[in-house]
Amino acid sequence: MADDSNKDRLYADARELVPDFVFDDRVARVFPDMINRSVPGYGTIINMIGTLAAQYVKDGSYCYDLGCSLGAASMAIHSAIEAVDVTLVGVDNSPAMLARAKANLVQCRSDPAIELICADIRDVTIQQASMVVLNFTLQFLPAEERTRILKKIHHGMLPDGLLVLSEKIVVANDTAQQLFTQMHHGFKKAQGYSDLEISQKRSALEDVLIPESLACHVERLKAVGFSTVEVWFQCFNFVSLLAIK
Repeated sequence: MADDSNKDRLYADARELVPDFVFDDRVARVFPDMINRSVPGYGTIINMIGTLAAQYVKDGSYCYDLGCSLGAASMAIHSAIEAVDVTLVGVDNSPAMLARAKANLVQCRSDPAIELICADIRDVTIQQASMVVLNFTLQFLPAEERTRILKKIHHGMLPDGLLVLSEKIVVANDTAQQLFTQMHHGFKKAQGYSDLEISQKRSALEDVLIPESLACHVERLKAVGFSTVEVWFQCFNFVSLLAIK
């Protein structure tokens, strides 16, 4: 019988009260299954982060994966870059996620150096960065903190440095928003989630993951100083943007 201990069944049993979503050990254990069955195109985004890194990461620079979770984007960057004297920094505030990220990164070659930091990304200094990744991370910060962290990132980046920002968004048009929500739920059901699991996880995330509109993200990125901001991926209400300093 197949081992399904790493399969996401966290919301399979009915609960009278669904607690807020947290990145604890239970989530860390099933996170690869959870994220791939919940975010359409996640694997494509990870693969393309590696492709982008090969082009943008420069010799002697830093590369940051902010909210690195289990290190998927860090590993994609690490395997793709040919630049020398690069320091790759993965940051997450969940000890459970970082413990598994450390185990995952053992398989990576020793060069370039990889540093994992357990910290709030708002407290980390960004310096000499040729690439920064915020892969479904900003949406978990309070809305009033988002401009400040993006200013900090922009300030610490090299000229022509690249920020990859992936987010779940809301759509202004109510009909389109409803359609995207229905399509997303259909996607998750096709991945094996039940209506109960979809509903309970949505309740758990309601006060934790606060999405904004695409226009809000674009305007904010331009306001903090990024010269080029473009959407390079979108599936339903999941998008990834490229912002170049």
